[in-house]
Amino acid sequence: MPKMKTKSGAKKRFRLTGTGKVIAGQAGKRHGMIKRTNNQIRNQRGTTILAECDGRVIRKSFLPNG
Repeated sequence: MPKMKTKSGAKKRFRLTGTGKVIAGQAGKRHGMIKRTNNQIRNQRGTTILAECDGRVIRKSFLPNG
């Protein structure tokens, strides 16, 4: 059986915490900042922890080796 490879796009976009949660960059910051509120722009800085159901898909399908 061949080894399972990590998806190369996923290694650039996601990281795993020590407890196995998935960290990803915030969505919605590429363009159109004029129409967003300052509060929304501030809250979308940095990274966020994905929801458990989304994280399960990422871990199983895209990051099989952690």
